[in-house]
Amino acid sequence: MAYSYRFAIWVFFLLSLSTFLCPSAATTRKLTALVKQQPLVLKYHKGPLLAGNVTVNLVWYGRFSPKQRSILVDFLQSLSSVLRRSPQPTVASWWHTIAGYTGKPCTVAVGNQILQESYSLGKTLTKEKLAVLAAKGWKGGKTTAVNVVLTDGDVAVEGFCMSRCGNHASSRGGSAYAWVGNPGKQCPGQCAWPFHQPIYGPQTPPLVSPNGDVGIDGMVINLATVLAGTVTNPFNNGYFQGPAGAGLEAVSACTGIFGKGAYPGYPGEVVLDKTTGASYNAVGIRGRKYLLPAMWDPKTSTCKTLV
Repeated sequence: MAYSYRFAIWVFFLLSLSTFLCPSAATTRKLTALVKQQPLVLKYHKGPLLAGNVTVNLVWYGRFSPKQRSILVDFLQSLSSVLRRSPQPTVASWWHTIAGYTGKPCTVAVGNQILQESYSLGKTLTKEKLAVLAAKGWKGGKTTAVNVVLTDGDVAVEGFCMSRCGNHASSRGGSAYAWVGNPGKQCPGQCAWPFHQPIYGPQTPPLVSPNGDVGIDGMVINLATVLAGTVTNPFNNGYFQGPAGAGLEAVSACTGIFGKGAYPGYPGEVVLDKTTGASYNAVGIRGRKYLLPAMWDPKTSTCKTLV
């Protein structure tokens, strides 16, 4: 079964609002300063995890510019790249929390990259078509791999902008795969917050995206979410809370949190680039800057932020 990364923003807003209106309806996503809550715990269901060396194969479906592809590839390569003497938190330090789940470091490498610029399966994709596209990234030779389908802003995907921004699943043959869409044209308020005003909840000014592309920077957030979920819950029997196939995972459990002091409509304290005015909280290779969501830390049972 697939895990869908649902609209974190408006769910976060609505659930948090219910905290104030009805304390008994409190969930795990409330401000601890206002409501005393039980620690969030993602239960391990004894299934296999993806650890060690993991290859991420990419299927680019639609038209992405070279700059857009480089932003996403640089993010993936930054997950396991150690930046010496970096004065700020790095993408690799964010990913290091995964070791608390798997028991050892998880090293990510970018593998095959398949370009599907001709929309071979059309511009409307079902879940079944996503699985077909994901299989194109597999060329054998790597036992631990995740095939990721990335769709451009002109592609309508089943459930996209209605119930999910991306998802991960597994094939019948036992291969893990994921999908993330570009929300820039279709639904930036749902799938690219905080770089666009949300369609629900407090209408605070959006942040300036660190790479100058709201859709792609939104994809980074969603790719980080589904990739962390894929590694820690690849076959729906790893780490999650709630019903199987629709539970909270490593990052989706911390929806809407990007820095300390986050609350509905406010992503938290992040770093401001004084030159561009962009907001970020992690540095990657080639000087790339990214805004990454909080991840649940199994060592502390809390949502861990970089800043």
